[in-house]
Amino acid sequence: MSDTNEHQEQSASPAATDEQLITSPQKSKDMLLEQTRNQLRTLKLAGFLEALDQQLEQPHTHELAFEQRLGFLVEREVLYRDNRRLARLLTNARLREPACVEDINYAHPRGLDKSRMASLVQLDWVRTGLNLCITAKTGCGKTWLACAIGNQACRQGMVTRYFRLPRLLEQLRISHGDGSYTRLMMQLLKTDLLILDDWGMQPLETTQRQDLMELIEDRHGRRSTLIASQLPVKNWHDYIGEATMSDAILDRLVHGSHRLELSGDSMRKRAAEGVEGKQ
Repeated sequence: MSDTNEHQEQSASPAATDEQLITSPQKSKDMLLEQTRNQLRTLKLAGFLEALDQQLEQPHTHELAFEQRLGFLVEREVLYRDNRRLARLLTNARLREPACVEDINYAHPRGLDKSRMASLVQLDWVRTGLNLCITAKTGCGKTWLACAIGNQACRQGMVTRYFRLPRLLEQLRISHGDGSYTRLMMQLLKTDLLILDDWGMQPLETTQRQDLMELIEDRHGRRSTLIASQLPVKNWHDYIGEATMSDAILDRLVHGSHRLELSGDSMRKRAAEGVEGKQ
């Protein structure tokens, strides 16, 4: 009886060994692949990993040369990182409107020149630290245009922030009290394009003028500021108040800046015409 069992065990051993020999290469391949996946996760190459899994699920990609497959993997990682960076820049920008330059409406008569805008959206003025002033009556789309330019800046990898000027001045006032003033000013200084909307909406107090002067002085010649205002530039001196301070601020902000002076009727009636979103 025992001899029979021993014989059966010996007969079964070669079969088990053959099966192990058959499955072992596949198991080794799977283990190596999982190890590679873990290393890609450790290196934070999420785009590369995603593209690798897609290649494994698509047999026709196996016919490509190694160099081609590797190129596709690297290209996907670059695209993944670019998209992540853009999403982060747009989130931090806090643009008031979901606007983009491709949707600018040139049909509405408001003095908006297409060739001029084509030049401005290249953003060379941002790279050289110049400013842009957009002025118009309410409803002409100045905030929308400012946000479209801000969106374009994010797409070109530029750190952008949008503020309503009254809100920013309030944040600066609070920062004096809680000790965060220096940190806030450093954040603003590092911003490639600072958008200040609703410029001239309410009179400035003495401390607000001083904060505004510090902000403009820090950024002068190094970073770009976009002003959107209902108030014509010629009235900004009176708005700022205190002649010496006004002269200093405007000399740094307006001198050599680009200007868009829009005119025409309000565009808000577009919503009733079914073309909302294009300004």
